[in-house]
Amino acid sequence: MATVDVQTPVEPPAAEPAPALPDYLTDPDATLKDAHAKWRYGRAPDYSKTRQVFTETKSMSHEAGSLPELVQNLVKNWEVEASFKPNLSDWRTVDHENYSFAINGSEPQGAEHMLKLGTYNAIIAPNEYYSPEYSDFASSHKTFKRMMPTFAWEVLEVYSGPPTVSFRWRHWGTFKNDYIGFNNKGEKVTAKAHGRAIDIQGVTVATVNDKVQLQAVRTWFDPMDMFRQIAPDGVVQKDAVDKKLSPDAALDSDCKVEIDQTPRPVETPTSTAALPDRTRSSDSSTSQKADEAEKLVEAVACPFAGSHPKEAVAPFPPTTVEQNVDGTTEDGAWSKIEHPNLPLSPSTMETLASGVQTGIESCPFAERAPNGSV
Repeated sequence: MATVDVQTPVEPPAAEPAPALPDYLTDPDATLKDAHAKWRYGRAPDYSKTRQVFTETKSMSHEAGSLPELVQNLVKNWEVEASFKPNLSDWRTVDHENYSFAINGSEPQGAEHMLKLGTYNAIIAPNEYYSPEYSDFASSHKTFKRMMPTFAWEVLEVYSGPPTVSFRWRHWGTFKNDYIGFNNKGEKVTAKAHGRAIDIQGVTVATVNDKVQLQAVRTWFDPMDMFRQIAPDGVVQKDAVDKKLSPDAALDSDCKVEIDQTPRPVETPTSTAALPDRTRSSDSSTSQKADEAEKLVEAVACPFAGSHPKEAVAPFPPTTVEQNVDGTTEDGAWSKIEHPNLPLSPSTMETLASGVQTGIESCPFAERAPNGSV
């Protein structure tokens, strides 16, 4: 009986498992669990209430593992690190060597800039309600986190995927407590809480590396949209601030001086008769100055100033220069400016002839040597 070779089927090699996605893409609270990171206030912040508001009031429900959800988680973890991790080395959501951030086409800034100013100060330009110029990191967080204890964030749409991710987002909360901040004049601005929603939107375009870490982040939005919702009637209280206090301390200080905001008409003088005319000198003033000049020349007694005071203070005669267009004279030499000769007094002629100047002690143009000689 013939035998039949039966070959055992060869199993194809098992496919290598796809690399796991970074936790900051799959978990919105991944960076909050970084036990070895240094936190700004000694421990990781509590985002539980913000996450609850997000779940209850969000406008979009993205499928788990979808690109919009991954982008949403990335940005949420980035916000945690930018706000509460003071050491850039602890940031896991950014490409440290290539990270930059810019708002509304402004000059891109590195992470250190945001760490120094704060996330709010880095994205809001000075205006009549708020100014980074008069706020520091601590005061900026007090200003906005007090007025809106929860400020949720979500991705609305994603227009393109890695390596250039572009998306539209929404940031919202409830105006529960009074807004208190410093405006572009350094005044403390107070807007009463109205209990309604504050809802702003914007667009971001960001490049990412192969680890899906943020590199060049460019965001566009209207920051004044938030302030228009904070003070819809444009009515706010403005107070002068004690400049000796830090911005953080000034927010909580009761020492304030109310600014009179009543419009005042521009005052115009009814008559100019009493105003002195400073454009011309009186004849007596001119005469007095001339007398003083003559006395000064007489006191100097320098022979090179002229023997007569009026000769010394008289205007110098104008110069005359005859030259061609190219700057040369008729004989081809370069022009030389010469003053016309002035008549010299007899005493000056005598001094020049003898070569000895008398009255040297009173001549201001002579320099005295250490031993008294010249």
